[in-house]
Amino acid sequence: MWKLTRPDNKHDKLTRDNLLDLEDHHLVRIESVQEDQRQVWVLTKRGHGEAKQLLEPKGIRVSVLRKQEYDPDTGELLGTGYDDHAAAVTSTAAELHRAGIGHRLGFQTEIGHRLGNSYVQRADLVVRAPEAGVPVLLLEIDRRTEDAHDLVAKLRRYWEWGRLLPRDADKHTVDLARSRPDAIDHVDHEKRLWRRVYPPTGREGLVPVAFVFADTTEAKVANTVAVLEEAGRRYWAPRRHQTLHRGITAKDYGQAVPVVVTTLEQLQEHGADAAVWRRLGRKSEQTLTAALDNPDGEALFRDQEARADAEEEQRRAAELEAQRPVCKRCGQKFTDQRWEETTAHRTAWNAGDVFVCGPCHADDVARKEAAAEAARLQAAAPPEPEDDPEPDRGRGWFRRRA
Repeated sequence: MWKLTRPDNKHDKLTRDNLLDLEDHHLVRIESVQEDQRQVWVLTKRGHGEAKQLLEPKGIRVSVLRKQEYDPDTGELLGTGYDDHAAAVTSTAAELHRAGIGHRLGFQTEIGHRLGNSYVQRADLVVRAPEAGVPVLLLEIDRRTEDAHDLVAKLRRYWEWGRLLPRDADKHTVDLARSRPDAIDHVDHEKRLWRRVYPPTGREGLVPVAFVFADTTEAKVANTVAVLEEAGRRYWAPRRHQTLHRGITAKDYGQAVPVVVTTLEQLQEHGADAAVWRRLGRKSEQTLTAALDNPDGEALFRDQEARADAEEEQRRAAELEAQRPVCKRCGQKFTDQRWEETTAHRTAWNAGDVFVCGPCHADDVARKEAAAEAARLQAAAPPEPEDDPEPDRGRGWFRRRA
């Protein structure tokens, strides 16, 4: 509570005094004291009612009332078995808030995600911190009280929830999703149920999930993460892009759940904004935003695809250029226009000698036109008068008759 409400204070006196004041007004009570002397405070029935009136009109969900129930035989307070877990959840929220990841009223606990079979998968903690580059993050806090395969089952259920459609989805989308098991992969995320609940993540894939391990050993954490990576690969691992291009190394994260892991001890020692998060499938630890980013994802794919398209275009152009005809008369390569004239059915009949280039064909056409013009002029010219073989004889006769 101290770190969550007053992260800048070096001591918890102010928080403790406020809690004591609320206790005097019967709004809160101490439920238990941990081994390290940390106290677990909960709302009383009266405090719970006032909190609902104060927070729920602002859209802030209040957790379920922790009733005071006692064992009839021993007189011990019942329902305190989750105190250590609740303390770890609150401490995780406090460390995130202290690092600037999430507003103190932007955290929610025990948020249900109902599956198609009516099973409800509850997230221990949900944080929305768009200003920190984390629009939404679901957190599972594990004190190694659960088997590693139980965590794999949780991951599977988050993956399944991310593939559900809302009840009012249009018939075309519903029919498409039912057409085959993987058809939902082709339904845009904007049409899925999870986008009705959470904002867009700003990255490829489904809603990211973080597993935070607390109060356990490094060996147990390593073993659990190894099981998550191997048995849960179908849910977190990216796929290969379906493309005919070669040399595409980018991955398709569109249907994967981004999963990051860390420990509460690392968060407390180094801070939640430090490089203490490891993304499943990667070797080293990164900051939270870097771990959630996909540098080998969609942006790289678009770049590699554009580059491959350009290279393919160059290859085709080179192959085409190698096939370009050469004029048998002058040795020049055909222009694109002349090449098309000599090969297209609609123009080849009028292209003349298809083995000569455009200029040579123009010369041929010019010679033919000149010859035709000369023939036309010759045909149109009047005939020349015939020569008189004896021009003086007629005149002599005329003179003698006169």
